[in-house]
Amino acid sequence: MPEEEFTGQAVEVAQVSFKYNSLKALDGLSLQVPRGVSFGLLGPNGAGKTTLIRLLVGLLRPGAGTIRILGQRPSRKMAHLIGYMPQLHSLYAELSIIQNVDFFARIYRLTDKAERARRVEAAIRLVDMWTRRNDAVQKLSGGMKQRVSLACAIVHNPPLLFLDEPTVGLDPELRVTFWEHFAGLTKQGATLIISSHTMDDAVHCDYLAFMRDGKVIARGSPGDLKQATGRPEATLEDAFLHFVQRGQQNAI
Repeated sequence: MPEEEFTGQAVEVAQVSFKYNSLKALDGLSLQVPRGVSFGLLGPNGAGKTTLIRLLVGLLRPGAGTIRILGQRPSRKMAHLIGYMPQLHSLYAELSIIQNVDFFARIYRLTDKAERARRVEAAIRLVDMWTRRNDAVQKLSGGMKQRVSLACAIVHNPPLLFLDEPTVGLDPELRVTFWEHFAGLTKQGATLIISSHTMDDAVHCDYLAFMRDGKVIARGSPGDLKQATGRPEATLEDAFLHFVQRGQQNAI
């Protein structure tokens, strides 16, 4: 897709496929994500969610198809426009919380010392870890490490944020806190793409894409997807199963 055809979406994916050797992870997947929303990629383990995010942030290249992020092909030159929180944190265990967040701020080109210090403090305060800022990461619980990972991803105020299973392993109270942070970011104009396999997370997203076997099988708001089942009492789990069954019927 030529640059001049960019439609203003935060993310555009057109007929993208990807294989790990002979294993097909994505199969002709197409998707558009508007700006300023929280967009959930929902599906079981193995659906292709993490592979898609790695393609979007430029860690992998598609075998076929095209990807545009903020109108450009994913590349290292876009690192300062993107925040990425992987499934497995990439923190330095021996360093303190503030040292980790400051390190990522430097990577994201925050060169002005005073501005970087302000951003680092704001990010750590946002995840409610300022009182422990001098603690080494290796002393933290799993949930606290998740908080620090989020602070590292948002320290440079990116317009586009990718969060891969960000609430896995969190207790219910901390999960609510994370979603409050995410809602605040979208209110500020950021676009969030969040992968999950839990329906509890999905209900918080503005829009969802149900994924299965490397494809998007349905897309819409949580309310629209539930309404598509024709059952007033339907849950998102019911909606997901509805689209899976409809796809199986169409394949026969």
